[in-house]
This record gives sequence, C-alpha cells and structure tokens, in this order.
Amino acid sequence: MSESNGNRLETPTLDKESGGLLRDIACHGGYAFASMAAQAAGDLRAAEASREMAWEQLHSGPWHSVLPVWRDAYSMACLHVAGFHYRDGEFEEALRALDLGLIMGGTLLKKDLESSVEKVTEKSREARVSAGGSDGDGAVGKRLINEEIDMTEVLRILPLKSLSTKIVVKRSALSLEGFLREYFLSGSPVIITDCMSHWPARAKWNDLDYLESVAGYRTVPVEVGKNYLCSDWKQELITFSQFLQRMQSNDCPALLTYLAQHPLFDQITDLRKDILVPDYCFAGGGELRSLNAWFGPSGTVTPLHHDPHHNILAQVVGKKYIRLYSSSLSEELYPHSETMLCNSSQVDLDNIDEEFAKVVDLEFMDCILEAGEMLYIPPKWWHYVRSLTTSFSVSFWWSNSEDSTDS
Repeated sequence: MSESNGNRLETPTLDKESGGLLRDIACHGGYAFASMAAQAAGDLRAAEASREMAWEQLHSGPWHSVLPVWRDAYSMACLHVAGFHYRDGEFEEALRALDLGLIMGGTLLKKDLESSVEKVTEKSREARVSAGGSDGDGAVGKRLINEEIDMTEVLRILPLKSLSTKIVVKRSALSLEGFLREYFLSGSPVIITDCMSHWPARAKWNDLDYLESVAGYRTVPVEVGKNYLCSDWKQELITFSQFLQRMQSNDCPALLTYLAQHPLFDQITDLRKDILVPDYCFAGGGELRSLNAWFGPSGTVTPLHHDPHHNILAQVVGKKYIRLYSSSLSEELYPHSETMLCNSSQVDLDNIDEEFAKVVDLEFMDCILEAGEMLYIPPKWWHYVRSLTTSFSVSFWWSNSEDSTDS
C-alpha cells in the first residue's frame, strides 16, 4: 500500500491485532493462510490468495459451524485487497471487497471495514461529481413505483378466503401507552397509521436516482427464486445497482430477486439515516434485536413462518398482503420437523396440498399493508407475506426485558 496517508486506508484495529489474529489462525490449522496474509500488505497477489483461502474455509460446511477466527481472517484479507484497489483509484472494486468483508466477515475488524467504506464512498462521490455525475442531492428523479393495484387481480392471486373474514384493525396516532395496554400485553396484531410521515425514507426511497447514488456500487446478498423453501432457490452477491435493474425487469418468476432479511442499514449508513426506530419498539423494556430490509418486486413471497421476537414491519414504499395465524395454532399449521426450518410451515398457502386441507378452515386475520403504515406482529404469530407492488419494508425486532439475555 502507498506510504501516503491520503492514499491508503487507515486500519488501526488491524494494525494492532494482526499478529495475534495470525497466531490464532495458525493454531486452528491455517498455517498457509497465516504465511500468505503476512505478505498481503505489500503484495496484491498474496492478498487475493489469502482472501481465497479464507473464502474456502467459510464454505467448508454449515455456516454455524465456521470458526469465528476464519470470519476474522476473511475480514483481514478483504481489507488488504481493498487497500490496493483504493490506492489505485479503483473505488468500485474497493467497495466490493469491503462489503464482502462486512457481509461475510467477523466482528473483530468491523470498525476498520466501516471507516474504510466511509472513506472510499466519499472519494467515489468526489470522482463522480468531478466527472459530471450526480452526488444524489438534486431534484427527485425517476420514481421506483408508480403502479396501482387492481383488486380483482389481487384477489385472484391471493390465498383462499383472503380479505373475506377478519381484517387487522387500523389505529391512527396510537399512543405508546395505548399500544402497550391494548395490543402488546394481549399479543394482538395492529396496523398503526400516520407514524412515518416524518421519515426521510418515505420520499427518498421512491427515488431511483437517490438509491443509485447512495448504494449503487455496494454489494448486497439477494435471494433468487420463489422462496427459501423451494429447491431451485439460491443466494447471490450482486451490486445494489444490478439488483435495481433486475427488479425493474422482473420478467421471469424463476429469477425473482429479493433483498430479504438483510441488515442493510448497518452496511449502508446513508439509508439508516432515512428511518427512525419507532417508540413502540421500546414497549416491554427490552432491546432492539435486529433491523432488517425487505426490498423486492411485485410477486415476492415469504412463506408461512413465525419469528421469536416482537416485530414491527414498516411499509416504506409499495403494498404488501399479510396473513396472520395465532401462535396457539402452531400444531395445526404443520411446522417442519427439521431444526433449521422448524419455524416454517409445510403448508404452501398459494397451493394447499390435500394432506393439509384442514388449514383452509383455520381462523386467521389479514390485511393489505399500505405505504406509510406499520404492522405489529406478536412473537410466534405465523405470517405469510406477498408483495403486491414493488416494495421496500423495514422490520424492527425487539425482545421483552425478561428475555433480553436470550439469544
């Protein structure tokens, strides 16, 4: 890397911890990696080779079985690779390496990765502006979504009995006390309206030029295919710009691409500044557990499943159909027996098999969640979600004070 501070990425944690990290890696059998990584700061080929070695370790078995030291090893290698690209003015390549480190790497070097992303992003914007491009602060550009929905068509594609029985109640300007007393403590879903109008995201995220300017070069994980329970489902790493292009074409259902349950706002802080954590997420005295993005075209489906925490799903852009079943109906909803899928139902609500026919008669409530509305989903309540238009949502998971120490 260059000797000039202005032309290199500052990595104080890596500088301090690299010796100990390399020893830990060697102790876990990573002698070849440690030897290669020791040369990586001054040799691009060594940096690339060490990153490939760490990548192979990350994919040597189930993700939960990967040793944390190998995730930190991958972060280290990504920082080395990004440093060379940054020195050479290859900002897109540098950002890709840093994003891969954030997505796939460990926690030890996260601050170095984040500060490096900030520096590279600023340099990239300066380069675009000097070349006559936009920095994303101009007038509103092309809208992400303009379409309206045809209710006749919607009812044709939704699961049986949709929107015909019990609709989720809507409350405007619901106080925190009212939410706690009437819905949180009783474990009842509710739609809260008129509580997102002050979010910058409500306007900004419907502007394709804005999304391109703040996130276009960033690498994100996406899901490709109908849903995660289907055999042809897969995951890919693509740039946000490529994702936007796929989403707008959306010609082939088999290639339906969804940015689902990803901590996008930890990765791209400019987008995090566009939203606020709702006060309702502090009900129960617990703590926020995760903040995830759900962004995709019309037709994306999250199959029937339940989650362990309190959940507010904030609909920023577009519309979604959501069906909810009480947690008391878990056994009747045929959960998968496999540990990894035990929170998912075997029932495909879009095409219910004869062996699950009794599900048709189970009580549920449902709704169409409109842009600017939030839906509270209590813990363990089963829910099925379908995007009716291009849709950008944010989920806020939080725990009760009594289970805030649980994983």
